Amino acid sequence: MGKFIRAGKVVIVLAGRYAGKKAIVVKTFDDGTKEREFPHCLVAGIDKAPLKVTKSMSKKKILKRSKIKPFLKYFNFNHIMPTRYAADFDLKKIVDESALSSEARVDTRKALKKVFE
Repeated sequence: MGKFIRAGKVVIVLAGRYAGKKAIVVKTFDDGTKEREFPHCLVAGIDKAPLKVTKSMSKKKILKRSKIKPFLKYFNFNHIMPTRYAADFDLKKIVDESALSSEARVDTRKALKKVFE
């Protein structure tokens, strides 16, 4: 069977805090790493999606409801379900291995927020 979970693939998270959320695969680790000895991938996704807006809402309320909240996490292949869709933008420039350290995580999430909005 071929490898169908690749960078840029849209997936749905099946388990954990972000269950049911949509995400994009940034990097895959088919053979695992020293810390995580199972096949996994780094994903960037949307934790809180924008809400519905109407014509009668004020500009301030529309801005507030249009915001998203991104997340960045490693997931086991068993806990994600690939879709048939693929993203047309590259997140590897924004997200790298050092992006998950506690200092850089905040900056990375802000950059992801700009890309997703």
